[in-house]
Amino acid sequence: MILASASPRRKEILSRLSDNFRVVSPDFDERSVDQALFSPSEYVKILSRNKALSVKAQYLEEIVIGADTVVVLDETIYGKPNDDNHAYKMLLSLSGKTHQVLTGVTLCYKDNIRTDYEVSHVTFKVLTDKEIWDYIYTKEPNDKAGAYAIQGIGNNLVLSYEGDFDNIVGLPLALVKNLLAKIK
Repeated sequence: MILASASPRRKEILSRLSDNFRVVSPDFDERSVDQALFSPSEYVKILSRNKALSVKAQYLEEIVIGADTVVVLDETIYGKPNDDNHAYKMLLSLSGKTHQVLTGVTLCYKDNIRTDYEVSHVTFKVLTDKEIWDYIYTKEPNDKAGAYAIQGIGNNLVLSYEGDFDNIVGLPLALVKNLLAKIK
C-alpha cells in the first residue's frame, strides 16, 4: 500500500492498520480546485481522488490511499491558515460553535477507484483572545485544517465531539477499512 500524503498524522493512523505501506507525497496542487464550485463533501472527495491519482500513475500495481480534510462552519470551508492572522480569524469564528470535520478518502487499485467521506462534529469552548493567541504562538495551527489539532494542544479548545476521532485528526480508519474491503 501507498499513502499519498505528507501528513505525519495520517501516517501514524494508518500504521495502526498496517506497517506494510510507504508514504509518497502527492503531486497535486489543492489550489487548482475552486472550493466555491462544490459542496464541502464533494470538495474533499475531489481532492482525495486527485491526490490518490497523482501517485497511482507511478504505482499501478499497488493500493494507493489519498485523503483530504477540511473544517466546515455554516457551509464555509476552512482549510489550512495562510498566516497567524488568518488562524486567529478561523479560531475566533469557531469559538463557542459546533462545526463539521470532513475527510474525503480515495483508494485506487488497478482500474478500481473508490471514494467516500466521513463527517464528525466538533464543538469549541467559548475562547478568549488570549487563549486564541496563546494557541497560535505554539505554531501548532500552522498546517492544520481549521487551524487546530484535536490530538494536540488544540484539544484544550474543544468542549466536545461526536463521530470518528481519527476523522478529525485526518484519516478515518474505519472508512479506509470499509473501502479496502470493497476494492480488493
